[in-house]
Amino acid sequence: MPRAYVGLGANLGDREGSLRAALAALGATEGIEVVAVSTLRETDPVDYLDQPRFLNAAAALDTTLAPRALLDALLEVERSLGRTREGPRFGPRTIDLDLLLYGEESFDEPGLTLPHPRLHDRAFVLEPLAELDPGLVVPGRGPLETLLRNLE
Repeated sequence: MPRAYVGLGANLGDREGSLRAALAALGATEGIEVVAVSTLRETDPVDYLDQPRFLNAAAALDTTLAPRALLDALLEVERSLGRTREGPRFGPRTIDLDLLLYGEESFDEPGLTLPHPRLHDRAFVLEPLAELDPGLVVPGRGPLETLLRNLE
């Protein structure tokens, strides 16, 4: 069963409640088992700066779902928790679930690129991943510890 990693973020409303509800919904989804969750961390916004701070985490999932089906499940959880795609890109949101990694696979098709194309540039993603699996190697990018060191 492949191990997938998902980034979670929220900066509107009850941020912690939204993250916990998303994790519960994922755990209740057939074909998904939430096996580990990083600590929650407050982070500054990136790209679109004029918005509230985020609460971020990462989760490790074991899944029988194919990458596209897993992404569809993440998007359905977002919708169920009130996520809309209105407003500026990278703007405020009630919940954000990003499929970061899916096993050791690299994948590139419309709407789904794995590993996540900005994963290596974002400490708020790399730090919780390193907490879950310090020895993790990002396909095509290298070890997490090297990626984190390159951000410093």
